Amino acid sequence: MKSQKLSVLEKIGYGSGDAAVNVVISSMFLIITFFYTDIFGIKPKDVALLFLLVRFIDAITDPLMGLLTDKVKTRWGRYRHYFLFLSVPFGISVFLTFTTPGFDYAGKLIYAYITYIFVTIMFTSVTIPYISLIGVLTSDPKERLSANGYRLFFAKVAAFLVSIVVPIMAEALGKDDIGKGYQLAMGTMALLGTLLFLFSFLTTRERVEHIVDQTSLFKQFKILLKNGQWTLLFGVCFFGTVGYVIRNSVAIFYAKYFLGGDAGVQSSFMATGVVAAILAMPVSTYITKRYCKVKLFKWSQLAVGVISMIMLLVVRPGNMLLAYPLYFILSFVVDLHAPVFWSAIAEAVDYGHVKSGQRVSGLAFGGISFAQKAGMGVAGAAVGYLLDFFGYIPDGTQSEFALMGIALMLTVIPGVFHTIMGSMMFRYKITDEYYNKLKTKISL
Repeated sequence: MKSQKLSVLEKIGYGSGDAAVNVVISSMFLIITFFYTDIFGIKPKDVALLFLLVRFIDAITDPLMGLLTDKVKTRWGRYRHYFLFLSVPFGISVFLTFTTPGFDYAGKLIYAYITYIFVTIMFTSVTIPYISLIGVLTSDPKERLSANGYRLFFAKVAAFLVSIVVPIMAEALGKDDIGKGYQLAMGTMALLGTLLFLFSFLTTRERVEHIVDQTSLFKQFKILLKNGQWTLLFGVCFFGTVGYVIRNSVAIFYAKYFLGGDAGVQSSFMATGVVAAILAMPVSTYITKRYCKVKLFKWSQLAVGVISMIMLLVVRPGNMLLAYPLYFILSFVVDLHAPVFWSAIAEAVDYGHVKSGQRVSGLAFGGISFAQKAGMGVAGAAVGYLLDFFGYIPDGTQSEFALMGIALMLTVIPGVFHTIMGSMMFRYKITDEYYNKLKTKISL
């Protein structure tokens, strides 16, 4: 089968889907812990338990959604129709999550659980079809890598909007009611996400048709677990997400308390990391055209551990002059691997197809989504419990121990997880050369 080339418009349309996804995922990475503790008034340890318990729902919804995408096909294909029908509920779930009703503490907890579960289910319902879409847009590994470069660029643009626009917009719109401000600011982002999903639906096309084995869920699990490259990526996704979420969740705390910044500093510091991540996308694509993508992945993540240690040692409280450039470098190196990882999932599915003779696609992508959200849950819980351990006082004056804890959570603690991630990639073997040989054995 000939490789299909994607137009620039289709790559932009594909990327707009991840921009929509990142309205939620960036708010979860960058803002929601701060929102729950400092705006909504929930204790850090209760926030930690919320993040941890809700992840058990993903253990059910992620594989079910993966199976649904395997079994249901419409005139639009297997994946795109979810963007059409679920974009509005998705936007509503985001709006409700960042709404702060004036309940007592128990009421706030109940409301937080209900809305967080709702947004998590909606996130699953659109994300698994989205991350599966690349496998049917094209079978060309270079085109997949290029499309993922667009995708991740737009994802980082969405993250930039959330990081720099939301805190400032919330302060401007809320005035004396910061909770109302966050509701309106994130409501705007939710509307944007809905429109982006509809644009993605209209501009992409599913052109690769894979024959999906109609096997039982148990048998699919067995087949998937025998795919050593997929299980490797599952672990890589989990550890990488834990590190990524811990760092990004605490960035706003670091800017406010460790650097002593106002809303403007908080926005600009988070935006610094996002801008670095945006620039990493085209640089990663450029490098992988000339250098082994697997080597870039593993060495960049090992470098994150070193840079994290340097930032911890040289940046003192209030030292913005060093904090900003080091955070930029750290965020840039962290995200060099991203286009490689999301292309690797589709390649690992093809690898398993060749090795077993049976294709497990929906469950494979659902499993990676679960690894990502399990990492988010563990990281969110870790941030809450660590803030409590270090004696963090919401919207108060922090002790030296609390400030050191915040600095560790931005640097060395997530750096350890990225080092583990990079070390694991020494076992990954699907280079472009290997995949091109593999592709000739796939029956499409």
